Amino acid sequence: MSVLFETSLGDIVIDLEVDACPRTCENFLKLCKVYYYNLNAFFNVSKDFIAQAGDPTATGTGGESAASYMAPTAGVPESQRPPRYFMPELLPRLKHKAKGTVSMAIAPSPDGHSLGGCGSQFFITLADNIEYLDGKHAVFGHVLEGLDVLDKLSEVYVDSQGRPLKDVRIRHVIVLDDPFPDPEALIIPPASPTRPPDLDLDHVRIRDDEDPLEELDEDEAEKQRREKAAKASALTLEMVGDLPFANVRPPENVLFVCKLNSVTRDEDLELIFSRFGTIMSCQVIRDKKTGDSLQYAFIEFDKREEAEQAYFKMQNVLVDDRRIWVDFSQSVARIGGSWGEASLRAGQGLSGRGGGRGRGRGGGGSGFGGRNDLQAARRYRDSSPGARRGGDYDMVFDDAPASSSRHGGSSRNDSRRDDYRRDDRRRSRSPPSRDRDRDRRDDRNRDRDSHRDRDRDRDHPRHRDRDRPSR
Repeated sequence: MSVLFETSLGDIVIDLEVDACPRTCENFLKLCKVYYYNLNAFFNVSKDFIAQAGDPTATGTGGESAASYMAPTAGVPESQRPPRYFMPELLPRLKHKAKGTVSMAIAPSPDGHSLGGCGSQFFITLADNIEYLDGKHAVFGHVLEGLDVLDKLSEVYVDSQGRPLKDVRIRHVIVLDDPFPDPEALIIPPASPTRPPDLDLDHVRIRDDEDPLEELDEDEAEKQRREKAAKASALTLEMVGDLPFANVRPPENVLFVCKLNSVTRDEDLELIFSRFGTIMSCQVIRDKKTGDSLQYAFIEFDKREEAEQAYFKMQNVLVDDRRIWVDFSQSVARIGGSWGEASLRAGQGLSGRGGGRGRGRGGGGSGFGGRNDLQAARRYRDSSPGARRGGDYDMVFDDAPASSSRHGGSSRNDSRRDDYRRDDRRRSRSPPSRDRDRDRRDDRNRDRDSHRDRDRDRDHPRHRDRDRPSR
């Protein structure tokens, strides 16, 4: 009776001592049938000594017998459950003489003076004549095929605890012959597990299907380097707040339009692109200081199909004597809040050529940026379609509600109105600034004329003495 182990280093065929060790072999075969050993790792490997496996936790403290594994636990008291371990057959004639001997690892008893029991852990000897293990562990099989795999297993690099640095796993187990009937509680899973049972534990190992010495070609290595750099940059931008989350994807319904004429306004682009569908937002990005167009814009459609149609139809189209370039936007600034400070200033009504304002109509539907789980960032001013779009904002006063007029609210408004009237009268009594400048200019001219007259009177006697003839 034999079992085939497909490991990451090769196949191993084990012949079981069914007649000599029926209890141990039945436990091993039933665990193999329920895929208990699939994707288990060899967690303890000693060169020319043993290779141990069968613990799903890969710590050496886990594992249980087939009876304990198949027994129901819900609603059953712990005292009535099958024991975790069973007592194996220890036969003096079955010894660890040859390489490839398969034995069940016997756990020590709690008192430490007698032998405990077996669960699911087993080991394979990697050398001949290991008499040290005789009488301590139960031999129940031998390796028939795959001794070369055992040589590879003996040469693997391990850490200080004996765990291989590169995982060696049992990828699949095939029971070639089972003479024991299946118990009623045995349920064979429909498929083999795909996730190693010890993957969530704190073990940093090289995967069994990974080659650390593999050299990629230059293009593939550059691609992986760029992907790692992009992930690191995205994580950094998320930490500083420039991205809402690192794995954010640009919206699929937003177009990026560049090579615009500086006189092209938001209204012009909205009118041109509106024939492809409903436009949620159309913004020409502008300089935050001067308000001049930076000659690129973002156009957000209601649906992705509308954006795709505009992308194919408007490529290299002439707009205001310029051939525009249309592409899908890779910016996620709108998801984080807005297209930037430039669009915010442009939306506040900057004057100049092409000084149109960004139009936003995102209040009509649910979601934002083509995603239902996002919401548009709100500002102090309402940006809904019904909001006023004038370029100038009126003064905002804290007007009291109508109900407050009965409780003295009108007196506060009257006193505020009287203050405004007093300020107007005070400003009306003061002379206009233009008259003050004219009076000041006249005073300067008058002073200059007086100085000129004094200088002329002082020089007149001197000239008269010089012109008098000498005697």
